[in-house]
Amino acid sequence: MMQQSPRLLVIILNYRTAEMTLRAAEAALADMPQTHAELVIVDNDSGDGSAALLAQEIAARGWGAGNRVRLITSPRNGGFGAGNNIAMRAGMSDGAAPDFVHVVNSDAFLDRGCIGTLLDHLQNHPRAGLAGSHVRGEDDLPHATAFRFPSAAGELEAAARLGPLTRLLSSAVVAPPLPEEAAEVDWVAGASVMMRWDMLADVGLFDEAYFLYYEETDLCLRAARAGWDCWYVPQARCVHVGSVSTGMKEWRRMPRYWFDSRHRYFAKNHGRAYAALATCARLAGGGLHRLRCLLTGRQPEDAPGFYRDLAAHALTARRAAPADQDPSRSPATEDR
Repeated sequence: MMQQSPRLLVIILNYRTAEMTLRAAEAALADMPQTHAELVIVDNDSGDGSAALLAQEIAARGWGAGNRVRLITSPRNGGFGAGNNIAMRAGMSDGAAPDFVHVVNSDAFLDRGCIGTLLDHLQNHPRAGLAGSHVRGEDDLPHATAFRFPSAAGELEAAARLGPLTRLLSSAVVAPPLPEEAAEVDWVAGASVMMRWDMLADVGLFDEAYFLYYEETDLCLRAARAGWDCWYVPQARCVHVGSVSTGMKEWRRMPRYWFDSRHRYFAKNHGRAYAALATCARLAGGGLHRLRCLLTGRQPEDAPGFYRDLAAHALTARRAAPADQDPSRSPATEDR
């Protein structure tokens, strides 16, 4: 039976966004329970003085008292999953494992009550392994954060952007309308997601072979295959600026690591043949979209060179790591 005051570890990963990380930490601290809750900030080898600034501010603000806030510096930038795994493997300040872990982006600011709502939901649903927040932008518009698992049909639908095709493949739409009440979903975005430690001990931490993107999708799929549920909880709310660390808003072309992550997700979880099928479906959908734009005079909505880069990547992608070599599994994880 869950103890009255569960141990909660909140994690914020910093990469060259120290000022925003401090703002995110301040919001998280204001919402955290007063006991049995700690915040770990991981500096992911920023190399820009972030670690020194964070250490200075943690001390100046008195956040370190009683190990309420700790700073861990990573010797390398291994990506989103690797950085969060460092904090999860470190556990609570006394060396014990937490009961729940709340991953919060450095550009996500929790509303009051967000943590308590997610905690209550996980405690009231024993097979819930993950619970994600409602996320809105600074313009107050909701972000898509509750999804179905990617599939070849979903790749075709998303790329084609055709109403009749969307209706035909409605069950494969990756980002359906957000539920208005708490609901089971396939996966949730990692901007604000709380996870049960028993689930993590069962299926492993984030797969560190993903540098960025698809790591939370992969984790949710592993959890689902092991019998754990994933929930979207709209009553738990936060604001998310988005793409601050990655600079995605300024990208003119998708980076190699996005294609690497996409390929790994399909190849690792469904096999190399299915990964090739998913890529063909994406290319076919993109072709339909371009044809429609040509006929109607509309501008294509994809990033410049996207399909050329996707096709080139598919021809050169390395073989995905076997599941038994998944870097998310480690003795440190399994022994806790």
